[in-house]
Parts: sequence; C-alpha cells; structure tokens
Amino acid sequence: MSVRLLVVEDDAGLARVLVRGLREEGHAVDHAPTLAEADDLCSYNDYALVVLDLGLPDGDGLSLCRQLKADGRTRVLVLTARGSATDRVTGLDTGADDYVTKPFDFGELAARVRAVLRRPVTRGGSLLRVGDLKLDMATHRVWRAEVLIPLTAKEFAVVQYLMQQSGQTVSRTELLEQVWDLHYEGTSNVVDVYVSTLRRKLDLPTARTRLDTVRGVGFHLYAEE
Repeated sequence: MSVRLLVVEDDAGLARVLVRGLREEGHAVDHAPTLAEADDLCSYNDYALVVLDLGLPDGDGLSLCRQLKADGRTRVLVLTARGSATDRVTGLDTGADDYVTKPFDFGELAARVRAVLRRPVTRGGSLLRVGDLKLDMATHRVWRAEVLIPLTAKEFAVVQYLMQQSGQTVSRTELLEQVWDLHYEGTSNVVDVYVSTLRRKLDLPTARTRLDTVRGVGFHLYAEE
C-alpha cells in the first residue's frame, strides 16, 4: 500500500535514512525538521501517517500529536529517544497509534508502519455503531440493543477493531498485530478464544449484528439487513 507520509525529525542524518527507507517501501515521503514546518505541511496535505520525533528544536512533538489526533486527521507513530515506561504511556495516552524508541531497527519500524497503516483513521467523535452494537471509545463501554455489556480491556480492543473494520473479513494475524503486538509469543488460538467469548457476551435475543467466523480466513462483523 503506497501512501503519503510525513517524517518529523530534526536530526538531518537520521531524517535522510528514514525518508530513503520509507521511499524504498514505496511511499511518498515529506520531511519537516521542526514543529512549525510540520504543522504547516499538515495544514494542506492529507498524510496517511506522521512519523514524529518528540524532542524538536521548537517544542515538544506531543503537542502536534495531540492536535492531529484531536482533529482525527491522521495516524501518528512516535519515534523518540524517550524510552521510559512513563514516556511510552504518556505518548500513547496522548493518542499515538504506536511508540518506537531510538535506537531502532529499520525493518521493525517498517513493519510497524505497515501495521499502523492498516488501521482506519477514526473521525467524527468517539462512538462506533454497527447495527445494534454501539461502542464508546472515550468511556470504553459497549452496548448491544441498549444493554450495557461488561468487557475486559482486551475484549474491548478486539471488538473495537472488528467494528472499525465492519463489513470486511479480518484475519487472525491482523488481529494479533493490531490488538496484541508484533512480539506476542502466546498461544496461537488466543484470537479464537477471545472471539468465542465476545460472541457469547454479545449474543442478545434482539441482536441485529453478526460476528461470523470465515473458515480458514478470519472473522467478519457486520449488520444484518
């Protein structure tokens, strides 16, 4: 999938490496060394992803991340030397779709870029609706036919991704990459276990939303006509 990306990085040498590598992945790539230039470019270009450093000469990159995610304009992958657990939590809570620390392996970064690009950009508020299933991303609550369904954090993440991809078949591998992470080393049937649990929890008599298993492919959540 070839798309347009923006690299926001003040280290000229590293920026050249990132731009060259991402272009070799087939993407169109722009570069901004400062927050001001990045904000200007984002104001008139529609980027599929911004690869964002945080320690920039004219401010903290988190301010741009917060602004882009508030507007629902694009995905953001933070690439920074700030590697503490607190820094990662802050970055992700600000809205970053992924968080990679320096030094990094470009092969892994490219894989994370591909994974983030597969995620839809959420626009138009925090509510998702598919048939009679409603999910509030802000409060982490899910309703089926106006009945509140208690879910664990991981169950919520699974159903959120399936709703974002409603009408499409989502593979097990895709769910592992999006809801768990690239380094997951648990059992291979964990996705099936979670989907089976969700199917039981969401199965109400008035249900108009289906969660089907497509044999040998993955899962398909959709609203019945």
